[in-house]
Amino acid sequence: MPKYASLSQIQAEIQAGKTTCVQLVEYYLQRIEATKHLNAYVEVFAEEALARALVLDKKYKAHPESVGKLFGAIISLKDVICYEGHEVTAGSKILRGFRSLFSATAVERVLAEDAIIIGRTNCDQFAMGSDNTNSVYGSVLNAADETRVPGGSSGGAAVSVQADTCLVALGSDTGGSVRQPAAWCGVVGFKPTYGRISRHGLLAYGSSFDQIGTISHAVGDAAKFLEVMAGSDEFDATTSAQSVEKYSQNLDKNKKTYKIAYFDKALNPNGLSKEILEKTHKTIEILRGHGHTVEAVAFDLLDYIIPAYYVLTTAEASTNLSRYDGIRYGYRAGGVKTLEDTYKQSRTEGFSEEVKRRIMLGAFVLSSGYYDAYYTKAQQVRRLLSDRTAEIFKEYDLILMPAAPTSAWKLGEKASDPVAMYLADIFTVQANMVGIPAISLPIGSDTEGLPIGLQFMADKWCEGDLLAFGHYFQNINVITPSAHY
Repeated sequence: MPKYASLSQIQAEIQAGKTTCVQLVEYYLQRIEATKHLNAYVEVFAEEALARALVLDKKYKAHPESVGKLFGAIISLKDVICYEGHEVTAGSKILRGFRSLFSATAVERVLAEDAIIIGRTNCDQFAMGSDNTNSVYGSVLNAADETRVPGGSSGGAAVSVQADTCLVALGSDTGGSVRQPAAWCGVVGFKPTYGRISRHGLLAYGSSFDQIGTISHAVGDAAKFLEVMAGSDEFDATTSAQSVEKYSQNLDKNKKTYKIAYFDKALNPNGLSKEILEKTHKTIEILRGHGHTVEAVAFDLLDYIIPAYYVLTTAEASTNLSRYDGIRYGYRAGGVKTLEDTYKQSRTEGFSEEVKRRIMLGAFVLSSGYYDAYYTKAQQVRRLLSDRTAEIFKEYDLILMPAAPTSAWKLGEKASDPVAMYLADIFTVQANMVGIPAISLPIGSDTEGLPIGLQFMADKWCEGDLLAFGHYFQNINVITPSAHY
């Protein structure tokens, strides 16, 4: 078990004089040192975090009422989120040595509410991966079993919470990159509706898919952080102007009963490991026992989601990553004589094999003669998927899905089979394809002690309902609290 399971617990202990921000930072720094072999962090802001903690302690002592909503929250940032004056490299050689000139809007907002950033976490290069082995800093290890991967691409973020080195981690979710590693690490992973949190300051992978999300022990903390980070932003035209709810204050205002759908094709022995299938069905029975309706619905688009997703995201990636050319910033290859050779060699040496694979695939599907055959068709699938999902939400409050088809695999197990790795996202990419909120909640472990997660999705802009259900889900003891490793 983590020493501190929620921000409310931390704030209560501060108010009771049992701890301070400085003591909290010191505790988490000790945990980072004790678990550094897991390779979750690429940089630790020890002195800076302690200095900020000291300032906040003085602020609280002088005027307790003046501290922000996130006072006492020690957090980590995934290495794709900009923090002014600090390096941000997306786990890639191509951005070696680059320091951000500004902070992401989400970062500015959590800092304004007195959160403390303790470090920068490892991730798959440019958030492209499902196991966090595709990083210039090396692989991240799962604290539940150090021979296993933590999931990706926010694997370092998930392990930073799993191993109790911070309270909450900010990550990014393009196709499940917050929810899948959260499931494999036994913690809570939350992705809001597309446009709910500004993407300003988030290094782009797939611009119509990317969202900043949170990894935490408690659903209540996901609600508090969403409440702070959400809202319109003049620097991101895709953010919504809708008013932001008091998510953390409405967690106990859940409906008495829910109507929950699951896809008949998703829960079958051919697509899921035996233990995940059993845990999922057991959870369904528990929910039914509490008076909720949980029903199978026909859904004939499941097999098309992964192909359409990878066509669209690689197309967007090929465009977004064209800016990394070895000229303006970041890594530049040496020993070249022409401008063209500088471009070629810098990108060849700077990007990993997986990133280059996706750039080339994206360039192919956007090329003349193939655009309509692939990109246009994938967009049509996206529209069909959006329409069908909206139809389900006319009748049901939530959609239940596994977070991943298996528990965490061994390090290097999928290295030679990228398609098998892509299929690990089969249950999470739908939320990104249609822009709806989703949450991954732990439901225990398999016989090898590897965490298992279950995912719930809600209709657009229904984060409040989803978080209230997640909070309820934790309180009825369906799940097993994350272990202290």
